[in-house]
Amino acid sequence: MIRRFPYLHLLLFVLTFLSTVTVGALHEGVDPLAHPLQLYRGLPFSATLLTILMAHELSHYISSRRHGVEATLPYFIPAPTFFGTFGAFIKMKSPINTKNALMDIGASGPIAGFIVSVFASIIGLFFSRVIPVSNVEGMVTLGDSLLFSGMSRLIVGAVPPTHDVFLHPVALAGWIGFFVTSLNLIPVGQLDGGHILYALVGERHVMLSKILIGVLVVMGVVFYEGWLVWAVLLLILGYKHPPIIYSEMPLDPLRRRIGWTTLVIFVLTFTPVPVTIV
Repeated sequence: MIRRFPYLHLLLFVLTFLSTVTVGALHEGVDPLAHPLQLYRGLPFSATLLTILMAHELSHYISSRRHGVEATLPYFIPAPTFFGTFGAFIKMKSPINTKNALMDIGASGPIAGFIVSVFASIIGLFFSRVIPVSNVEGMVTLGDSLLFSGMSRLIVGAVPPTHDVFLHPVALAGWIGFFVTSLNLIPVGQLDGGHILYALVGERHVMLSKILIGVLVVMGVVFYEGWLVWAVLLLILGYKHPPIIYSEMPLDPLRRRIGWTTLVIFVLTFTPVPVTIV
């Protein structure tokens, strides 16, 4: 089989690199139009975030190929957002045979991205600063997951009420890595968490997916409106998971432990209120 050069994948990666470098420079106070030569200051953020996304998607890709599942290279999505990207994804072009293969493919990406995010957060927090906050009007603040909050208290220390932590670009990319990991691990439909849930409980995933979408709606009303968008998006994409070929073959004990480990990662990285504008 002749494989074509992945022009589209490369183009999207370059565009995502440019968008994340620009966003990284903006976070550092650079005006890209006035000082385009200062864009290099966005490189630490861009390189760290792209490494996290690449680790996530390539782990999916390698695991898919190892199990004989045809998959594309990662598609990166550039975006003019606070993150500079909407993430990345791969497309699987052939069915998955067993629950063990489904678990490997679904869990490998979040675990790899999570590990890189942990290292990025640790390194970045050591270079982050505690600064006084005098005028908070219009300021964007990031919420904390259990893990990032604990790491921040351990590395940065206690923060006085009139101060806040100014994240180093590498720490900011680590925070985003945790956030992206938790979003992917939402156990609904064909998200990574949906693959894992289906491998663990089989057809019972439909009922659990409906309940979890309801939970997102409640969280959207109580905590953060963005969860309403996610609930609607998951309803549009579908909360059901396509069947696997040999569904009667059970999940082995190691894969089952991996599945429950990803649930722990989801709880540790989930941020109920990701962003607040004061």
